Order: sequence, then structure tokens, then C-alpha cells
Amino acid sequence: MKEENKQKFHVKLPEEIENGVYANAVSVHINNNECVIDMAYTLPNTSEPVIKIVSRVNMSHKTAESFLNVLSNAILDWKNKSKTANN
Repeated sequence: MKEENKQKFHVKLPEEIENGVYANAVSVHINNNECVIDMAYTLPNTSEPVIKIVSRVNMSHKTAESFLNVLSNAILDWKNKSKTANN
């Protein structure tokens, strides 16, 4: 996206979700209308594997593609900063 087309937003985070939730597993479901991402937590010390869904996000395909790009860029930035810090 060109710099002049970027819009600034004020993000408001509801108090009840500002601490977030921990997830160590993810599942993605895609159909013709939407993309559904389930964030989950694998429960330890259970006799059989148990996965607890902690959050579900429904989004359009366009939003999912944008999310993929943002996440990829964030991880690349983090990796580059980590390499620089370790050298």
C-alpha cells in the first residue's frame, strides 16, 4: 500500500480482553464465504489429548489475506531484529 493511502486508526481495546489469552495451537477453516480461525490451548497432563478453544475469529477472505501479510511481515521484522541483537 502506498504511504499516502495509509489511514491512521485509534484502536480501542475493551478492558476484559486487554490481557489476551494464551494459545499454543491453531486451526483454520475456510469456506466460500469466510475464513474461521480457532485459537486453542493444548491441555497438559491429560490421559488423552485435549484441546480447548480459547478464541474464534471469523473474517472475510480479503481480511484473512491482509492478516496473513501483516503476520508474515511482523515475523520477518522480529527475526531480523533478533539476528541484529544477537550479532
